[in-house]
Amino acid sequence: MSFEFTKENIDLYLKELAKAYRKQAGKGMPAELILIGGASVLINYGFRNMTTDVDALIKGASAMKDAINAVGDKYNLPNGWLNADFIHTESYSPRLAEHAKHYRTFSNVLELYTVSAEYLIAMKLRSGRQYKSDLSDVLGILAEHEKKGSPISMEQIQTAVIELYEDWNALPESSRNFIGNVMDNGDFEALFATVQRGEQETKTLLTEYEKRAPGVMKQSNVDVITDKLQGKSDRASILKQLRELQASQSETANSDK
Repeated sequence: MSFEFTKENIDLYLKELAKAYRKQAGKGMPAELILIGGASVLINYGFRNMTTDVDALIKGASAMKDAINAVGDKYNLPNGWLNADFIHTESYSPRLAEHAKHYRTFSNVLELYTVSAEYLIAMKLRSGRQYKSDLSDVLGILAEHEKKGSPISMEQIQTAVIELYEDWNALPESSRNFIGNVMDNGDFEALFATVQRGEQETKTLLTEYEKRAPGVMKQSNVDVITDKLQGKSDRASILKQLRELQASQSETANSDK
């Protein structure tokens, strides 16, 4: 079972991280964390209640790694509970730091930032995973900003995408279609519930597929498998198609040998 970071505990672990870092590096070596992904959503919005890890851009002395491990050991957190693996994904942009906003300062040594709303949306659309929370996060952010009286426009989202990734077409076609339809519809709260439910169903089906065909599903083909699930309601039919996909992939692999 995955560890869950919540609004109630994430500040505790970050505060403890600051104390551990200051102890090891000293108060004269400040550090910065730009929280991204689920952690950024969790801190800034009310529709998310958990995330399974803390993704961040990390700037600090080498003692930061030891501090992260010390907090992990103290609270029995999973390895890599706070990591910078995000920089190896397509959603990363070196310009993200330009669009961070200050969150908190801990122990006068650790400055915490999160990502501004439209840039967080741009990142989620760039990833566009329909088996994670990317698309429901987009809708949740749009809905909360609309409720606060500070709606986010399509123009703002397009500007954020272009600033981070240089071209609107850097988004997957499915994400471009998604955000276009969402902005035309405008009922973000209702769409959020529908999309979130679909993400959970897709995740469940992918988990079932992995149990039936262990080792077949990889990062390189998970989107292909996910596509097979789109618009399907009959679970037996879906599983049949997944088995056919597995057989097809096996035949392709054998022919390449």
